[in-house]
Amino acid sequence: MPVCAFISFRLGLTDGVSVVAKHWQDAVATLGFDSFTVAGEGPVDRTVAGLEIGADVPPDTDTVREVLADADLIVVENLCSIPLNLPAARAVADVCRGRPTVMHHHDPPWQRAHFAHITELPVDDPAWRHVVINELTRREFADRGLHATRIYNGFPPQTPVGTAPHVRAALDIATDEIVLAHPVRAIPRKDVPTAVALTEAIGGTYWLWGPAEDGYGDELAAILAAARCRVVHGAPDVEPSELYRAATAVLFPSTWEGFGNPPVEAAIHGLPVAVGPYPVADELRTLGFRWFPTDDHRPLQNYLTDPDPVLIEHNRRVALEELSLDAMTGAIKALFAEAGWLP
Repeated sequence: MPVCAFISFRLGLTDGVSVVAKHWQDAVATLGFDSFTVAGEGPVDRTVAGLEIGADVPPDTDTVREVLADADLIVVENLCSIPLNLPAARAVADVCRGRPTVMHHHDPPWQRAHFAHITELPVDDPAWRHVVINELTRREFADRGLHATRIYNGFPPQTPVGTAPHVRAALDIATDEIVLAHPVRAIPRKDVPTAVALTEAIGGTYWLWGPAEDGYGDELAAILAAARCRVVHGAPDVEPSELYRAATAVLFPSTWEGFGNPPVEAAIHGLPVAVGPYPVADELRTLGFRWFPTDDHRPLQNYLTDPDPVLIEHNRRVALEELSLDAMTGAIKALFAEAGWLP
């Protein structure tokens, strides 16, 4: 059976790239591939020092080549897209040259103002296929002379029914408490102040799942300390589906996302969600999603006072029809067939 390697800075965690990479692993398994994971950190099959974000020492190229030697196909998850570790990107690109490789791009450098000056990424090779996760990025690749295939993220349809009282109990949250979950790691573009303000206006509890990253700790601490609502920061180590089942609604006021998994996951779990006006959200709205705004608390508050099951079922249907694992797997299969990579 052919073997597919997935490589990134980190894998097996709760960040969006890790989640999508796991879904791709599931997809390639249905296409007849075994797979293994490689990263600088996370619960992966093979760890390579120097691949992690901001590593002090670059990875040894020979070591990267050795751990990928038995791979028939390589999927590079964002490591050669966003310049969070350029020495690692150079090493991985060098090892992948001439080999069947999917460069799976979540965040190209020009989509971040502080990385826009970096032009060496993405790199290209005739043996590779570039995959992006939205139409906006596909067009931007074309403007730069690179052909890319757009494959939307896909999501599993199976969700447990009912609530998750054990999660609420672990966080000392009452069963009747209005809990507005913000399922993100805390960095500036996730717009924690807007999420807090929305929660304050509604009169609920603000529940931020992830830790602060990228030096945002002090600013986040000040924002949460000043909040005029109850704040719960952190989440138990349980399946994400259990966390969603413990929430009343989901907040996602990001100013930028390459995709934005939480609004889709919220739809699948039957939760209302307030979504910010980042560009790719507008693209996803064209699929049919009906989301609440983040700059006006009244629509979400009205929903919480008088829930509309038709809205919830509509969003769930859109998610399962447009962004299913089956749809994503079909697109991957078509890409692999074109490249001659199918078993």
